[in-house]
Amino acid sequence: MKVFPLFEGSYSVDKSKKFLPFDPAIHQAKDRPASLFIYVQAFLIEMSDSLIVIDTGLGFKNEDGHLLIHENIRKAGYDPEDVNLVLMSHLHYDHAGGMVWDNDGIMELTFPNAEYVINRDEWEMAYSSNSPSYKTEIFDIVQRSGCIRFIEGNGSLDEHISYEVTGGHSPFHQVFLISENGEKVFFGGDVLPEPEQLLRKFKAKYDYDGARSMELREEFGTLAAKENWVCLFYHAKSEAMGRVELADGAFKIRKVESGLIG
Repeated sequence: MKVFPLFEGSYSVDKSKKFLPFDPAIHQAKDRPASLFIYVQAFLIEMSDSLIVIDTGLGFKNEDGHLLIHENIRKAGYDPEDVNLVLMSHLHYDHAGGMVWDNDGIMELTFPNAEYVINRDEWEMAYSSNSPSYKTEIFDIVQRSGCIRFIEGNGSLDEHISYEVTGGHSPFHQVFLISENGEKVFFGGDVLPEPEQLLRKFKAKYDYDGARSMELREEFGTLAAKENWVCLFYHAKSEAMGRVELADGAFKIRKVESGLIG
């Protein structure tokens, strides 16, 4: 199994839910009051019979008009058209904006040959919530494509990929555990978005249920240490991938390089 972070950049976002590029070398945080500053990176996973993208980023383009996630996949040595599975933790814009893209004025699937795996309750809530965190015009395009595989509750897609509805960040947020050849890769979405969130306990104001997310981080961190998981951190400022160690009640993150796991 090979895993590659697909770094899309760093951004600021305020209550308007508009994401603006933020480069600390150029921009000043004081110029964007009441903003949250985040890093965004989806992940590409090559398995023996699948090429998987986990969450899809914002769907932004580079200065040449090329989709960043496509360019990052090509830099890793793959063709975006070979992606056959997209796993979605939840549908907030910073995770789901890249499900589709504007190709010369025509909105298309970012991964035209992939099956998009989405929690059914999250999908229905996205349409009914009227929250600016959800962009239903994106979902309309995905729905018309006929490429969605809806899942519910906890279960497995196949012998290698399992999923669990956690709540916490959003009511129907889900996480994924991917296993092959003795290695396990865990994607915690926005329940475990940064390695630093294992190192200190806190309730995040941006979570639907901050207390639940805090409990889940402890649970998943303990399992990750016990079972030697490679954890993928979607909003990481430092290490995008790491193994978790637990000693004397404290977590420690050991960096894992992109590419072959194991």
